[in-house]
Amino acid sequence: MAVPFRKTSKSTRDKRRTHFKLSVPGMVKCDNCGELKLAHRVCKVCGTYKGREIVKS
Repeated sequence: MAVPFRKTSKSTRDKRRTHFKLSVPGMVKCDNCGELKLAHRVCKVCGTYKGREIVKS
């Protein structure tokens, strides 16, 4: 089995890991109540989607 010739330094390891990060979800304003919600999903506050009431509150 292959073994690394030298120890990988912390800076080299961290440079490689710069792209391993979480992205912020796309938030939009609800047309009905104005709260922030995830795009293309039912609003958690008022229960509407595309102007129609989906979840009865």
